[in-house]
Amino acid sequence: MKHAMRIFLFFLSLISLSFGAGSAMAQGLFSPAIKVNGDAVTYFELEQRKRMLVLLNAPGDPSEVAREQLIDDRLRVQAARRFGVEPSEEEIQEGMAEFAARANMTREKFIEEIEKAGVAEETFRDFVYSGLVWRTVVQGLFGSRAAASEDEIDRASAGSSGQSIVRVLLSEIIIPMQPGNEDEVRALAAEIARYTDISKFAQAARQYSATQTRGSGGRLGWQSLDELPAPLQSIVLSLAPGEVTDPLPIQNAIALFQMRAIEETAYVTPQAAALEYAQYLIPGGQSDKALDEAARIKARIDRCDDLYGIAKGQPEERLERVTLPPDEIPADIAAELDRLDPDEISTALTRNNGQTLVVLMLCGRTMSIVDDETRQNLAIGLRNQRLNGFANSYLAQLRSDARIFDQ
Repeated sequence: MKHAMRIFLFFLSLISLSFGAGSAMAQGLFSPAIKVNGDAVTYFELEQRKRMLVLLNAPGDPSEVAREQLIDDRLRVQAARRFGVEPSEEEIQEGMAEFAARANMTREKFIEEIEKAGVAEETFRDFVYSGLVWRTVVQGLFGSRAAASEDEIDRASAGSSGQSIVRVLLSEIIIPMQPGNEDEVRALAAEIARYTDISKFAQAARQYSATQTRGSGGRLGWQSLDELPAPLQSIVLSLAPGEVTDPLPIQNAIALFQMRAIEETAYVTPQAAALEYAQYLIPGGQSDKALDEAARIKARIDRCDDLYGIAKGQPEERLERVTLPPDEIPADIAAELDRLDPDEISTALTRNNGQTLVVLMLCGRTMSIVDDETRQNLAIGLRNQRLNGFANSYLAQLRSDARIFDQ
């Protein structure tokens, strides 16, 4: 009862702050502003979400972002209804606590602070609720398709070792915010974010940026993508040359980045920790007879294990299969193996002063060992990245099919 009365009094205070005591204005506050498949988004919810976005220093124009977020939230909750998803009260409270912890606060303290700024607890609760149900819907629909394969984890492991193939050429603007000029800075940043002209962005950097690069128009040198902070990497990759990021809130400032150029550098194959290969020896060197026999063998086998059938009944020294670190492999064999993919064959080498032909087959490469915890983290990261892609595509489909009307 006390909780309900507190919410009621909170709503009354917002009405009086925003519109005065007129009952007609109060009535309008709770009337529909948008209809999403028949479900209403009220003017009160729009104002509340806007206040919350400003409080959290979220990028973009608060009014526009509030509208888009609330439409998406309605679509998420509608999808959850269709699939019978309904989190428990305990799960909702845990979700609110988890979000508050990002600001190093308890749930109770976070609610106390946002209410001081005019944001109701129910607004916070609704925000968390839509995220919780959407996460469950996405997991249920796409979870089985999002797991990363061992090969994908291997590639991610190689990429995390600093072997990115993407370089970017960016310009930056960092606009400081002081108490009292927050709205002015946000408006300026939103205007700059619409620039597509590189010289115009450079001029703004010289005028407004607080960084050492302002004298050069905010220009940064070439950077490998993986040198950028992780949250910025995906944002930057979505830009075409000339485009600018949405305003990005940082400590006491707003940052913007413009893409000037992007390029792919030659990919450097990660160094293998060990190579496994097989040598099958044929008398006769590079003679036609020996090469014909090598061609017949090549046509009959698909992998290194098949060579055991070829060598059956022959002297043991005809077939050798070894696993060695690269620096322990004879130089001519190492050079030839470097040209092969697993299960490919070379007949370019000989032994015994050219009297013996070597059928050389690469069985596999063992890449540098990554510990289990790192692999697990990579697997989780790849899965979350893929789920996010599925979620965005599904939400875009829901938006395309939805009936959305401003009232």
